[in-house]
Amino acid sequence: MAAEARLALAGDTMLGRGVAEEIGHHGTGTLFADRLRAELATADAVLLNLECCVSSRGSRIRIPGKPFFFRAPPEAAEALAGLGVRAVTLANNHALDYGPEALLDTLDHLAAAGILTVGAGPDEPAARAPAVLTVGGLRIGLLGVTDHPAEYAAGPARPGVAHAELRAGVPHWLTETIGALRHHVDAVLVLVHWGPNMVTEPVPHVRRAAPRLLAAGASLVVGHSAHVFHGLTRRVLFDLGDFVDDYAVDPVLHNDRGVVVFTTLGPEGPLRTEALPIALDYAQTRPAEPAGREWEWVAHRLTAASADLGTTGLRRADGRLVRDWTTED
Repeated sequence: MAAEARLALAGDTMLGRGVAEEIGHHGTGTLFADRLRAELATADAVLLNLECCVSSRGSRIRIPGKPFFFRAPPEAAEALAGLGVRAVTLANNHALDYGPEALLDTLDHLAAAGILTVGAGPDEPAARAPAVLTVGGLRIGLLGVTDHPAEYAAGPARPGVAHAELRAGVPHWLTETIGALRHHVDAVLVLVHWGPNMVTEPVPHVRRAAPRLLAAGASLVVGHSAHVFHGLTRRVLFDLGDFVDDYAVDPVLHNDRGVVVFTTLGPEGPLRTEALPIALDYAQTRPAEPAGREWEWVAHRLTAASADLGTTGLRRADGRLVRDWTTED
């Protein structure tokens, strides 16, 4: 039988501010419900976007007009490892919130917890460098990139994130890196922080970038940034929404309802996609109750949003929305 890996893919994971206060008061054990931990344990590996730095040092970076700064305590790294997280992308608009010192601490704390990082580093080559995760007999290449903010971009000797101005197109360095990586691994995942907050569907530059990344050799493109989940296709998860946070809830967009996507991945790409509806309370995340109001809201929205992208055939099974893929998909 061909090698396969079952990955659990989660969106924006913010362990700072109010979540950090909860960790200080109660530890990390209350962040994720036991039922969610059990669901994630069925995967070979969990991957997510870590939308904060992990450090007890640093000071807020000065960028005019920036309203939010997120820093998690060092024990957050071990909490993620205990959840089954094997790799994270740091390519986002919060990795450098507390300056280079805190970003470098983040890399050290995650490495000590056995978690691979992509999308940020002590300089530009390191921030753009891929990582390789071996699970389920597959060698999976990982890349992280963000289209904002340009101020956080790593430089030749400056810590920061892997920045790509995707509104102007997919840069040559990114397609070249994907193509070169594809020759050395069984599959390539590109983790992209793209587009604006609180939009219900992929914006034009995101829709343009996705097929370019696939054409370059990506097996699966995993997006985040909007804080609300978007539709999916076989090879593009346009936005996974939020995974854990302390954010104010929009009563219409419902950024407190999201998905964890389980992808069964083979060398030929995704073989099966399962979307688990989740509900976000203040600093805690749990699976939505099957057939409950939250679950039905997520199911209806994901089905409609995916249909708008050409994906039909999502079926309900075991509290999830499931799609098995064929070579024609």
